[in-house]
Amino acid sequence: MAVLPSYLEGAWVSSSSDGAPMHDAVTGEEIGRLSSAGLDLAAALDYGRRVGGASLRELTFHQRAALLKSVASYLREHRDELYALSARTGATLNDSKFDIDGGIGVLLAYASKGRRELPADTLLLDGDIEALGRGGTFLGQHVWTSLRGVAVQIDAFNFPVWGPLEKLAPAFLAGVPSLIKPASPTAFLSHRMMELIVESGLLPDGSVQLIAGGAGDLLDHLSEQDLVAFTGSASTAQRLRTHPAVVANAVRFTAEADSLNCSILGPDAVPGTPEFDLFVKGLTTEMTVKAGQKCTAIRRAIVPNALIDAVAESASARLAKVVIGNPANPDVRMGALAGLEQREEVRRSLKALTDAGRIVFGDPEHVEVLDADAERGAFLSPILLVADGNRAEPHEVEAFGPVSTLIGYDTVTDAIELARRGRGSLVGSVVTHDTQVANEVLRGIAAWHGRLLVLDRDDAGESTGHGSPLPMLVHGGPGRAGGGEELGGIRGVQHHMQRTAVQASPRMLTALTGRWTSGSERTVTDVHPFRKSLTELRVGDAIVAGPRRVTDEDIAHFAEFTGDTFYAHTNAAAAAANPFFDGIVAHGYLVVSLAAGLFVDPEPGPVLANYGIDNLRFLTPVYPGDELTVTLTCKAITPRGESEHGEVRWDADVTKQGGDSVAKYDVLTMVAKEWAS
Repeated sequence: MAVLPSYLEGAWVSSSSDGAPMHDAVTGEEIGRLSSAGLDLAAALDYGRRVGGASLRELTFHQRAALLKSVASYLREHRDELYALSARTGATLNDSKFDIDGGIGVLLAYASKGRRELPADTLLLDGDIEALGRGGTFLGQHVWTSLRGVAVQIDAFNFPVWGPLEKLAPAFLAGVPSLIKPASPTAFLSHRMMELIVESGLLPDGSVQLIAGGAGDLLDHLSEQDLVAFTGSASTAQRLRTHPAVVANAVRFTAEADSLNCSILGPDAVPGTPEFDLFVKGLTTEMTVKAGQKCTAIRRAIVPNALIDAVAESASARLAKVVIGNPANPDVRMGALAGLEQREEVRRSLKALTDAGRIVFGDPEHVEVLDADAERGAFLSPILLVADGNRAEPHEVEAFGPVSTLIGYDTVTDAIELARRGRGSLVGSVVTHDTQVANEVLRGIAAWHGRLLVLDRDDAGESTGHGSPLPMLVHGGPGRAGGGEELGGIRGVQHHMQRTAVQASPRMLTALTGRWTSGSERTVTDVHPFRKSLTELRVGDAIVAGPRRVTDEDIAHFAEFTGDTFYAHTNAAAAAANPFFDGIVAHGYLVVSLAAGLFVDPEPGPVLANYGIDNLRFLTPVYPGDELTVTLTCKAITPRGESEHGEVRWDADVTKQGGDSVAKYDVLTMVAKEWAS
């Protein structure tokens, strides 16, 4: 049987070793072998840093986002092939979609976030300007830049497509190359995914590499610029986290490890309520999707003692309807575990759990299967237990398969304490329609959880469920869950970047960041900046317009026309009694409107639309007789990929006689890249 080659240094390379076998989880037959013996993993890391990293850093966030989208589209075209191969991991079609479509969805989500939330640049600003001196000539700005290393990604067997892609997406968007090391039992599916990515020819050389086999001496060669993202057991995470190179070089290490996730049934969710049915459905779904091989599955179902029997009976009835067997049969709803070794591991864990309780559904040693051999394939019945929550085993032993334990509680305080005994989880949930119960649970267990689902009849229709990580939210958890975070939208991108505080003058900050900074030079010319297309406009281009006198009639008309008759604008005595004013003042929005009237160029031109205002602050009252002047400065220019327009952010500073600022804000416009005048 052939040994799968690794993809390193821009080529497919094979080990000289015979390797270890991979097996079809359904039939037990050998389907390939793995080995990385003899491969130069130090050279692979060096290649990623030199070639892959350099290529990625030349691309802007928008360009990287576009490549992620293209890869997602290419993989989507080959989904049927991946589904068919995924069945050999024991996955049903729905399981395969969860894994494959979910991974593709992460690429698309990060592609979208990259285009919408990141600049067309390689530098990302973090937060506002900090004034470091009284005169405004010494400022501070935090910036994010790409790390110059490789993101080493060590994945688990249960999600051979989603796992690598959810780590790849934020790293790639950050400009950091990836080196993927899939888990052995299902590496054949990750390998085919990698083949497709390479065949697409879309990604820069060295931006993605793959080890088909063991990690060997990989971690020995890590540098201070590299990162490690691990998914697997807590014991392995601890060993990797304390590797000498990881410790010596302060390598960024994130782990997604064992997680005894809980779901709490609120005391209000009695049989007959929508919440009771939602709880039972969620519990049984989490037990059977991917045959329970999910790091986010419900392991501890914490329910009121008075409802233990009702939950057990209802859940058992649902589990009895689950058809187990060959995923190729459309009637099958639960496939096999990833392999025979995994099944034996689950059975060993079950022995510890049964010491603390009793099985109310299923048989660990026997299961009826459809279109398959129950012994040659890694099949296991769903197992539902009832256990004494005072025992340690339900809170310490994870049976990584279709296994969950019912644990009873008397009060919500008791339920919170039981949840905490998991010592850190990726996800928890509470199913209740009682806002007081939900509030108490949130404040009681949030510190032990990376994500918390509050499920009731109101959000059930759109909820993605207890066990579904989403790319815009953090996926990780404290304590035994690993203490790390993945995904989380732009947070995941920033994890692969270095935040640096830059101290400089306004002029220098403008030059370094490409964003106009108050106090740096403006360029005022005879050409109105609204007459300039995106290709002609430059950061610092400005217009000064005014003055415009504000009259009593202006204020009265605005109040009548808009209906904003707040007393400070209409009642002189009441306004004078206000501690902030000396009499009638102009509406803040009148000031903004008058400012727009001063700086707007009315003729058709490159400025296509105003789509908002950011950071608006009213700083000084405007009284009748005050004269307003506005200075509008091009602050930032953001092209939008292949679109015919881009975004321009303008700094607006409205002052009155004497120079005091009365309002400051950013004006956001869409501007054509080209404009034929």
